[in-house]
Amino acid sequence: MMDLYILGSNSRSEILNNMVLNSTKNLNPIMVDKVSELSNLQGKKLLFAIELNNIGVCYDTLKTIEYLQNLGSESLINCTGALLIHGPNELYTKNFSREIIFLANSLGCAFIGHPLVEAIGNLKNFLTWQKTMDMTLEEICYSLSKKLVSRLVNFTEEKIVNPNILALHSSSYKTSNTLSLWNLVKNHLPNFTEFHVENGTVLDCTGCSFKTCMHYSEKNSCFYGGVMVEEIYPSIERAHSILFLCPNYNDAISANLSAVINRLTALYRKHSFYEKNLFSIVVSGNSGSDIVAKQLLGALNINKGFRLPPYFSLMGTANEPKSILNHDNIKSISKDFSSHILNESKRQIFT
Repeated sequence: MMDLYILGSNSRSEILNNMVLNSTKNLNPIMVDKVSELSNLQGKKLLFAIELNNIGVCYDTLKTIEYLQNLGSESLINCTGALLIHGPNELYTKNFSREIIFLANSLGCAFIGHPLVEAIGNLKNFLTWQKTMDMTLEEICYSLSKKLVSRLVNFTEEKIVNPNILALHSSSYKTSNTLSLWNLVKNHLPNFTEFHVENGTVLDCTGCSFKTCMHYSEKNSCFYGGVMVEEIYPSIERAHSILFLCPNYNDAISANLSAVINRLTALYRKHSFYEKNLFSIVVSGNSGSDIVAKQLLGALNINKGFRLPPYFSLMGTANEPKSILNHDNIKSISKDFSSHILNESKRQIFT
């Protein structure tokens, strides 16, 4: 079993310290305390242990990421990570975690599905778990932390010869720079399915009760039915990798693709997404592609449990239609991303 390295906050609260101690018992983890120790993390399993201050920041963790970025874009290549985080109030834990996952991913670190256990100041985020676990809130926190680290250190891998890749979009090829970029990428993919989520075809989640959602989930269905159940659910079940093609609409994912993500809940209740990879292509007219990419990883890696491969998102900035095609080295960049999707899709991770 590969060694586990712990990095993040130098000073930890009692809650976070207990989360780390309970989750790494008998593992003999290596604590990364010195900057010089950060230069040899490639290929390691990483546990970020993060203590937030009152404004939702951990400067120790940010300094660590900054140092790693200065080492180069491959400083965390072949790493796989997870996070334990504690904050003094009810805010910021998920937002800061999403930021760190995004930054570490851009340095080559993959993240297992559901890579996060967060403890807000009053631990109220564990109240839902208390409905099915006869424990105190603290005990639930430590139990979930232990299960997370166990998945991180014990995952296995199988090779897929001909992976199934699904691309989802809701744009027009006439005007979308995101689809123009996807056109270049897909030219180098031997096997993929592309699905256009047209306006009005996927209604947003109606927020059914858990019991109602489970009733439909058992039938691989959903309250609204339609193309989501008949075509998108089966395509996602077959896919080894899901690629979201997301133009930046007002610094947010488009309404149609947001509805798809929201409607995944019924399928998610019955099928684990741990073995499925998440990729994205995001093009912004002016700026902000990272905001959309972080929304995707928050919704689908943190919440729904898709695996986040390293360098999961290809991002660009282009305003006029087709202008993305004029970017320097865009053909080689697209070809490299296509190869990356294919290589990672051939790795099926079981956690």
